[in-house]
Amino acid sequence: MIRRVVHALAFILAMSAASAFAQTYPVRPVRVVVAFAPGTTSDIIGRMISERLTQAMGQPFVVENRTGAGGTIGAEFVARSAPDGYTLLLSTAALPVSAWVFQGLKYDTGKDLASVTVMTHSPLALAANLNFPPKTVRELIDYAKANPGKVSFGSAGVGTSHHLTGEKFKLDTGIDMVHVPYKGSGPAHVDLLGGQIQVMFDNIVALMPHFKAAKLRPLAVSSAKRHPLLPDVPSIAEAGVRDFQTVAWFGFVAPAATPRDVIGRLNAEILKILTIPEVRQRLLDAGSEIIGNSPEAADRFLKSELERWGTVVRAANVKAN
Repeated sequence: MIRRVVHALAFILAMSAASAFAQTYPVRPVRVVVAFAPGTTSDIIGRMISERLTQAMGQPFVVENRTGAGGTIGAEFVARSAPDGYTLLLSTAALPVSAWVFQGLKYDTGKDLASVTVMTHSPLALAANLNFPPKTVRELIDYAKANPGKVSFGSAGVGTSHHLTGEKFKLDTGIDMVHVPYKGSGPAHVDLLGGQIQVMFDNIVALMPHFKAAKLRPLAVSSAKRHPLLPDVPSIAEAGVRDFQTVAWFGFVAPAATPRDVIGRLNAEILKILTIPEVRQRLLDAGSEIIGNSPEAADRFLKSELERWGTVVRAANVKAN
């Protein structure tokens, strides 16, 4: 009985200490790791949210770019950091992809990182060269089946969400297309416009100028439903590829043992920021759907993304260069 009372008191004291810690957190600057270069969409969003967190929480949220290896350098740094709420990672769709594409990682994405929230989803668009005969997803599938290995699709690099969405499309439709990786979307767009490659998945906003100028043809979007920026363009699922859905996304994760009260405080503040009209409009203009879910829902989403991309990476035998 005495032992039980001691354990109960210890638990109560620990919970009280954690609660007090969360109420006073943060008492010093918080490092926000962005795993990609300055000027990228990840960096822009990371800095926008960090600036608002600084205003809301009274301590600097300082963005630090730790780039390389498909985002794994930044992710490893955060996974191995002290779980005290003072080191966060701006998480993206690259996080679950890299977990499978890169071998020998020194962290486990599903076990060593805890979700704070998923802030946004945004689908990719499937774009085609204007001289490419297929005008619809169904026509693309039929054309590729009749011409195996003669359709090339570009991407922003091996293991990117652009690449793996193309591989998933191949797997789900049973077609054979040749992957052509580039060092970023820009060079891929040049070859897509020039006809050196026929199709490409990329972020909607990156492709919109070409769609508006009628220089590329939008065939579909990768989300489950149509996107407001392309209301006349069907989703791939709507076009007949059952249950097809992939999204780019942004969120925050922390080291796995970070106190839940601290994660809850961060979650609450970020969700408030996502209601600010200026922030919402900037995200919507970037083609995003605002999510702002709970830590538990974000963890479930990350696990589902790990399962989704693990299946694709294994089936397509994708490996980092």
